[in-house]
Amino acid sequence: AYNIHVNGVLHCRVRYSQLLGLHEQLRKEYGANVVPAFPPKKIFTLTPAEVEQRREQLEKYMQAVRQDPTLGGSETFNSFLRKAQQETQQIPTEEVVLEVLLSNGQKVKVTILTSDQTEDVLEAVASKLDLLDDLVGYFSLFLVRETKDGGFSFVRKLQEFELPYVSVTSLHNPEFKIILRKSYWDSSYDDDVMEHRVGLNLLYAQTVSDIEHGWILVNKEQHRQLKSLQEKVSKKEFIRLAQTLKYYGYLKFDPCVTDFPEKGCHVVVSAGNNELNFQVRLPSEQIKEGSFKVTRMRCWRVTSSVPMSNGPSGSSPGKSEVKLELAFEYLMSKDRLQWVTITSPQAIMLSICLQSMVDELMVKKSGGSIRKMFRRRVNGALRRSDSQQAVKSPPLLDSPDASREPMAKLSSKLTSVSLRGISHSSSANDVGANDFHGNYAFEGIGDEDL
Repeated sequence: AYNIHVNGVLHCRVRYSQLLGLHEQLRKEYGANVVPAFPPKKIFTLTPAEVEQRREQLEKYMQAVRQDPTLGGSETFNSFLRKAQQETQQIPTEEVVLEVLLSNGQKVKVTILTSDQTEDVLEAVASKLDLLDDLVGYFSLFLVRETKDGGFSFVRKLQEFELPYVSVTSLHNPEFKIILRKSYWDSSYDDDVMEHRVGLNLLYAQTVSDIEHGWILVNKEQHRQLKSLQEKVSKKEFIRLAQTLKYYGYLKFDPCVTDFPEKGCHVVVSAGNNELNFQVRLPSEQIKEGSFKVTRMRCWRVTSSVPMSNGPSGSSPGKSEVKLELAFEYLMSKDRLQWVTITSPQAIMLSICLQSMVDELMVKKSGGSIRKMFRRRVNGALRRSDSQQAVKSPPLLDSPDASREPMAKLSSKLTSVSLRGISHSSSANDVGANDFHGNYAFEGIGDEDL
């Protein structure tokens, strides 16, 4: 069996025959000329060298499928991963009560099936809250880890290829929770959400929570004004004032390490306003702040080394042996590109943030509406609206960095195998390597952006 990891945690185990079944189904639906070649069957028992060769071929196959916007976003591919996740974790299909948190700590309990996908759970939560159908797409479910101070550390946005109940229970750790938050970056969309009572309440609760946790910076005078608006229960005015504050709408990540401006610097990264904001502590203890605009990132990649054994993989996530890095190539000045690396267990989440910022920018640029980006129920079946086809899906699985010798050696020595896939690059000639996420938003950069 081959282990597929998501964010360093075992997602599912699949056999060669199951992957072959997926391949045949994709060929039937999309045609042989669209689906990449599949590693051939062998009559005799494979030698260790052939086993490793097959693993590499399957890894390339899974990456190629995921990188294709049609195949990677298809219900066939995503339902395969969901089913495999449920089978691997040995959770039978049954009715359960799932607890979803709101930003203010309030718990929403929904009755769902263990086999319900992310979209179904989100709709169940929205229905319980009386959130309008039109507004469901402005929110997402996130897997978070509760911190000792009562705050949250974001693990990832729950994706269409997973089952939220299985994802959270298979971690066997009560610190992991599912939380509902807004999932867009442009604060002008707040206007749509605030038109309706439930949307306004959710946005208000999130804003209050972000201020309390120090994610949004507030001085004494602003604090006094906010307190006064809170006492009057002037929620809209409270949000309007918060929108003018520093880091409003940003997602703050746990302290981690970066190689910018020099190796080994401690950094707090925040994502928002189409940028990654760095608060860096230099070796001299001096604190410097700067931002990297998503439009000036030519491409990025997530790399990982995931140790594997025959033991119960994924039972203790977040341990130091899983090393994840996000690296992006940044246009520092008109003719100078430079790689910047962040080493953080939240690297996948950072990558998903970058991807969703780019998606939002591209939809806006094409004159599309954010509402068109969301899935709609048609005759009881979920499908994406046509405008979504042009938008890339976020990274799916951890991608190894093939150019790094120590990691290549590491994976070949391990007793069990890992398959890791990635989001597709913007164009074949953009970057040669498989594990890069090319950035559509970078392609339109002009002198005025510099």
